[in-house]
Amino acid sequence: MSRPVKLIGLPTDRNSSHIRGPAKAPSAIRKVLMSGMSNLCAENGTDLENPDVFVDGGDVDLCEDAGDFAKITTASALAFKNGAAVFLGGDHFVTWPIIEGLVSARIELPHLVHIDAHPDLYPDFEGNPESHASPMARLNENGRLRSLTQIGIRTVNDVQQKQIDRYGVKVIAPSELSNLADMLPTGPTYISIDLDGLDPAFAPGVSHHEPGGLAVREVLDIIGRLPGPIIGADIVELNPSRDINEMTAAVAVKLLKELAARIHADQTT
Repeated sequence: MSRPVKLIGLPTDRNSSHIRGPAKAPSAIRKVLMSGMSNLCAENGTDLENPDVFVDGGDVDLCEDAGDFAKITTASALAFKNGAAVFLGGDHFVTWPIIEGLVSARIELPHLVHIDAHPDLYPDFEGNPESHASPMARLNENGRLRSLTQIGIRTVNDVQQKQIDRYGVKVIAPSELSNLADMLPTGPTYISIDLDGLDPAFAPGVSHHEPGGLAVREVLDIIGRLPGPIIGADIVELNPSRDINEMTAAVAVKLLKELAARIHADQTT
């Protein structure tokens, strides 16, 4: 019998660049999730109101200091020892300690499918090795991934191209989605969705607008087409102070519902 997928909030943005704000994202997403604007059913009919399918584990008590890394790692390890989880960032730094916890709990290394406008592979950014622009570098150099596939990337510079080549990262631009089926990994997969991977027309509530990104339906198709199993996920970089009529928070809720439903289905097959 599968255990419910747990929702865990990570309200931190101390490693953001440009502007801060994603620390307020977990509460903004929950507000829309529970608003009555829509129901809690995913497109396959899975109802997240069923406590056997989905439970809200609340937020990790973060202090916006160096000790938050261990807190996130511990919360992740506990969640994955007891099933699966979807995490709400927070800035993209959080993916690093989440994966550290996942690996310590499950032993086997996951494939990571990363949807983003940016590769997040800087050796460090602005002198900060924990920057939200660097988690994929940390995970690769520490040997925490079986593979890294990045989708929606459209900001590769020379520094990050060297990192892509160094670690053998598979990068799929928004113009290359027609070949997606041949490029996705097979096996236990964790998916990390930075909301700026979507076009700002669909997700204006992010700190770093990068036009030319993915549509919501394209991201949903990626979730559906991943061979999997999908073992966990995060949704990061919502900045509520930049959102318009909670549009981006609603996108995050949609992605959350479909991710939780897919993870639950993969646990029960």
